[in-house]
Amino acid sequence: MKHKIETLAESIFPYVCDVYKQLHMHPELSFHETETAVFIQRQLTEMGIPFRANIGTTGILGVLKGKNPNKKIIALRADMDALPITEETDLPYKSENEHCMHACGHDAHVSSLLGAAKVLASIKEELEGTVLFIFQPGEERHPGGARLMLEDGVFDEYKPDLILAQHVSVDYPVGTVAFRPGIIMASADEIHITVKGKGGHGALPHLFNDTVLAASQIVVSLQQIRARLSYPFTPMVLSFGKFIADGATNVIPDEVKLSGTLRTMDEKWRDECKAHVKRITTETALAYGCTCEIEAQDGYPTVNNDPKITADAIRFASEMVGKDHIEELEVRMTGEDFGFFTHQYPCSFYRFGIRGATNPNCGGLHTSTFQLDLEAFKTSVGVMAWLAWCNLAE
Repeated sequence: MKHKIETLAESIFPYVCDVYKQLHMHPELSFHETETAVFIQRQLTEMGIPFRANIGTTGILGVLKGKNPNKKIIALRADMDALPITEETDLPYKSENEHCMHACGHDAHVSSLLGAAKVLASIKEELEGTVLFIFQPGEERHPGGARLMLEDGVFDEYKPDLILAQHVSVDYPVGTVAFRPGIIMASADEIHITVKGKGGHGALPHLFNDTVLAASQIVVSLQQIRARLSYPFTPMVLSFGKFIADGATNVIPDEVKLSGTLRTMDEKWRDECKAHVKRITTETALAYGCTCEIEAQDGYPTVNNDPKITADAIRFASEMVGKDHIEELEVRMTGEDFGFFTHQYPCSFYRFGIRGATNPNCGGLHTSTFQLDLEAFKTSVGVMAWLAWCNLAE
């Protein structure tokens, strides 16, 4: 069967490339993937794969039943949304939508999943079980499309025994696949703080509350969480990228707004850390005669790869691409809303290399020059279809 899947993946390579180019030219932002969803539904219909649409906004669940549909159910996931970035490549199929670009490879994820669906649909009479195809909106934006799809009952009728997801990687060459068990990506929470006081003339600081100074001290004081309150071997990041003090050279404003991100690798510490943020912020503001409002939104949880599912995936993928093309996935402090799935079902999230002869530099994820080598689809489609087959056959 491995040879058959490899042959099928090779034969539909032109189809996958065409799909990718269409999606890349017409990106849509998070939770606005309406045309993308229509396009995917049309592809599934042509493959004869029934589906549910409009799950968690624009999400889609395709259902492919094999000869023994109740034996086992596995799910394969791809995210659909693009980023608010103006593309600066010279690709003939560059984005046609203003200030919108598939700069994180989600178009490649959808194309690969549609390719895998096409391969599996052609051998469905030999499949031992059911394959679910999850096309998910809004990975790039809070509260996350994975969370919304779960809350909307995406698995009410079909409950997967495991879920697999893949993501492009600029770090690995074409033909390479990377795996790692355990926690591989951090939780990602948003912190929004408003410091309030009585502003005034910058030359008369004794007559008012210096909100700018208070906010500045809050940013500095919060870094002590990492330095003195966290366990030294628990990775965490607390960064503030937004500081708005809308005064003037000699005017201290009545309020200052801060926004940042909190990343951790431990769910228990995540909750404790947010409590420290609220306490330190409140007490620091009071020390400067100010008050504050704090919003610590629950963002994405950690991405936790099931050890057995991941070990199986490594074994199966090695059979397809060879052990020399299997890499150990690095741990990252970036976030992924696939974490919502990993905390409810056995899952594995892996990456496939996209750096090749046509894009030796390939830009970086979330940059205006990001691009991939189309040859990567021969691996991404073949491996995903093979992993689905092997997991159903076991």
